Order: sequence, then structure tokens, then C-alpha cells
Amino acid sequence: MPRVLLLLPTTTYRAADFLSAASSLRADVVVASEEPSALEGLNPSGLLTLDFRDPAACAREALEFSRRHPIDAVVGVDEETAVAAAAISDALELPHNAVEAAEAAADKGRMRELLARGGARSPSFRVVGATEDPRGAAASTAYPCVLKPTFLSGSRGVIRANDSEQFVAAWGRILAILREPDVSRRGGAKAGRILVEDFVPGIEVALEGILTGGRLRTLALFDKPDPLNGPFFEETIYVTPSRLSRDVQAAIEEETACGARALGLAHGPVHAELRWNDRGAWIVELAARTIGGLCSRTLRFGAGVRLEELVVRQALGQDVADLRRDERASAVMMIPIPGKGIYETVEGLDEARRVAAIEEITISARPGQTLVPLPEGSRYLGFIFSRAETPEAAEAAVREAHRQLRFRIQ
Repeated sequence: MPRVLLLLPTTTYRAADFLSAASSLRADVVVASEEPSALEGLNPSGLLTLDFRDPAACAREALEFSRRHPIDAVVGVDEETAVAAAAISDALELPHNAVEAAEAAADKGRMRELLARGGARSPSFRVVGATEDPRGAAASTAYPCVLKPTFLSGSRGVIRANDSEQFVAAWGRILAILREPDVSRRGGAKAGRILVEDFVPGIEVALEGILTGGRLRTLALFDKPDPLNGPFFEETIYVTPSRLSRDVQAAIEEETACGARALGLAHGPVHAELRWNDRGAWIVELAARTIGGLCSRTLRFGAGVRLEELVVRQALGQDVADLRRDERASAVMMIPIPGKGIYETVEGLDEARRVAAIEEITISARPGQTLVPLPEGSRYLGFIFSRAETPEAAEAAVREAHRQLRFRIQ
């Protein structure tokens, strides 16, 4: 049996789906996490503790582990593990992105530098030290602009400012996030920097792709039908296939491929966020990972293959070129958190599940959990999935199901 090393942070939504993917391929699984497991001593060949903040140390420890338990593939399941996965794959001489490319994709400031150098279209920017005077930075900024941490994902800490007063306020909120102990530990030196970039108007889309030998294959292009104009950028609905014209879709795919080349990405999954306006496609984000949260569940390939299985298959060296996305339309809603508080329960779940075309509703919040909305928060209440004959029907279904839900938050 092939052995797959899955890098699974304790905070990830993705553990169950990637474990299921490996199981469906009859692969032996080694689970690596940043927290030691009480069962590690009982299952030394299946559990491993790695500090994902130190990719070089991860590589050394995984190499030593592989001498006792050979590893055939390494999969980092999210942004937090992408660099460690590249470093481990390099040490084990497995196909992978260059460590420098994975690092660039995980650092928004560096990403902007390389995109500009490589000719990809992305907003003008500058990286400012978090200890600098925000009023001085505000005075030299063109508006509207967007401020964001250089390493967080899921729109956490991303705030639009239309003038200097809003700039200073946004700066304060981002600085508070960067000073949170878990964020500071994860970011290291990057927690001392704030990215300031031009706000790019237009419609926003998300591209899910996979790189093989440096060539990008688009797996799905998602429309984001809800406008994302700020002041915060909480994503709600993704719908595929895109309703944009083929010419526009081709331009978006071409810009994403250009961005991947600029960063040096060559192997594995890519998730890109772009904006389209009368000047073309603009890269907002380009990450060396799959789509976040549970959103991948909206995708099917071939005879019911899920995105995680496709990624694991490629990591094992299998040919995935013939796996095409299910032609039916699908949508996912990331259920937003309406306000800060303690989650108690949800009502109307049965009614929501009876809405035509609804495939699944997962409430990821747990009773007693403290909920924090964006921009400070990093989680969703849950996810609503639909599948229908048209994108319009899929979108309408998740909206109707959401209307049936009533969340009690104390």
C-alpha cells in the first residue's frame, strides 16, 4: 500500500475529507499535526508531530521518520502547511513546488512583488511595518485602498479604507489581530507587517486549478454573485460553472497561469481569487492549496471523485488528466456570522434541508462556542451545498435554504 503523509493542523476543516480521500485510494495514512497525540506512542507509524512554523525542522523530522516508515506522497491540506509540505517533499525527493515558491504564495507582500516582476496584473501595493505611525502611512496613501495582514487567509483582517480616518481605524483593528498570541506565533516576522494595496473594483471570481509540470489546468471557475466592495470582504456564495463569457473565462485562466509562473509554482493545487473589470483580470490572491473551509464538497470529478481525492491521486503520481468536473451546476454558501456572541442552536434546519436542490447542510459551530465575525474572526457558522441543472437554480437554492435558518446567538 502507498503511504501518504497528510499535514493536518488541529484547526483545519479538511481533516475528514482528506482522510476519506486517502481511504478511498486504499492508501496507508500518516497524520502529522502540530499538537502531539496521546495515541502517538501506540501508533508510531501513523502519527507524527511537526511544527509547521519551522519547515526546515519538519523536513528533517519527516526524513528521519521515512527511514523507518517510507513515505510515497506528502499533502499539505491548507495555507498553514503548504510550505512545510514543499520542504518535506524536497527532502524526500518527491514532486513538489519549490520551497521559495510556496513561501511566496504564503506571504502576500512577497507575492505582490513577484506578480509585478512577472508581468501579472495585480494592484499597486506597499508593505508597511506594523510599528510605524499609521497617520503618516495614511497621509501618503491613495484611496480607496485595502489593508490586510500579509499571511492570514479567509479575508481575516482585510479592510477597505476610503480616507485617512478609516485607514487609521483599520490599522488599529489589524494590529489587534496581529497581536493575538496564536496569530503572532504563526506569523513570526510577518506579524510585524501590514500590506496596503489599491482597491480594485469589479466582479470577483475564484479559480480552482491544479499544476502539473508547470502547466495549469482549471478544475472549476466560481462566480461570487454577492458584491465584495467592503469595508470587509466576507465571502458568502460560490457558484460553478461560471456565467461569464468564454473569452472572459479564458482571460482569467491566462492571468492565473501567468501568476503561477511568476511565483514559481509548478506542482499541485492552486486556489486563486481574481477581479474582472474593463481593464482585464486582476489577481487578488494566489495560494498553493485547495479552496478553503468545506467548499470543496461542491465539486465532483469523474465518477464521484472529490477534490481531495484528485489531489492525493496526483501526489501519488497517478494521472488525473481524464478526471473532469461534473457538468451539473453547484453552489456553496459559507454561512456568515451575524454578530459576536455565544452560539446556542439553530432552528429551521429540517425546512432548509427540504429545499429543492439542496444536497447538504453542515453546521460547523458548536453549542457554547464563541463566534466572532469578520474581520477579526476566522470561522463560519457552517456551509450549505446545492446541485442543480443551472447555476441560477443552484444559487437560488442556497439562498432559500439560508432564509429558513434561524441562529440563536447569546
